[in-house]
Amino acid sequence: MATDRALRKQKKREERARKRASRRPSILVQEFWNLPNMLTLGRILIIPLFVWLTYDADPLHSLLAGLVFAVASITDVVDGYLARKWNLITVVGKFMDPLADKLIAMAALVMMVRLGRIAAWVVIVLLAREFIVSGLRTIAASEGMVIAAGQEGKWKTSLQLVGIISLCVHYVHPLDLGFQTVTVDYNQVGKVLVYLSGAFSVWSAVVYFRAFLSMLARRGAADPDAKSV
Repeated sequence: MATDRALRKQKKREERARKRASRRPSILVQEFWNLPNMLTLGRILIIPLFVWLTYDADPLHSLLAGLVFAVASITDVVDGYLARKWNLITVVGKFMDPLADKLIAMAALVMMVRLGRIAAWVVIVLLAREFIVSGLRTIAASEGMVIAAGQEGKWKTSLQLVGIISLCVHYVHPLDLGFQTVTVDYNQVGKVLVYLSGAFSVWSAVVYFRAFLSMLARRGAADPDAKSV
């Protein structure tokens, strides 16, 4: 009897194992489980490490925080390149990639304000721009319209990333140029770059808003009988 029960249990376990092996992974798992999305997830997971490093504002931790943010910025470029090259552009990736970018940038800017390395009003301008542009994109997408990113937005992103890295490093360090060694005040460099990114942020927000209004105007001209809501 005991042997029969053991055999029945063994058969049930084998049957469950066969069912699990034959079961196709869910669509969510298929979309999520690839290298570009794993790199994107990694950018989100290192945010607590980055915040911890910026709490101790000594030269070593500041340098490490700048390095962590730089690595996150590089992976942002790499995961986008791999997703396009390997045709792994997924709905999950489209959601996670901009989310990861905004989360780590927001964490960095907030921590820089806490440390007194950048003025709060600049961060407010930068974050307000992100909310405005994201809102316009969402509304445009819901209406079947696509607002392409302009060159000014790319300049904003580049200046902001390099500026945040410089603000993270913060302290004065020697920089070997090969033919000459100069001392660089990274906090001042970071401030200038972030201020410039703030100007490009306002410019790009205006461009996005004008493009949105232009699309609405063309749509209204194409459909004069459409009812306004």
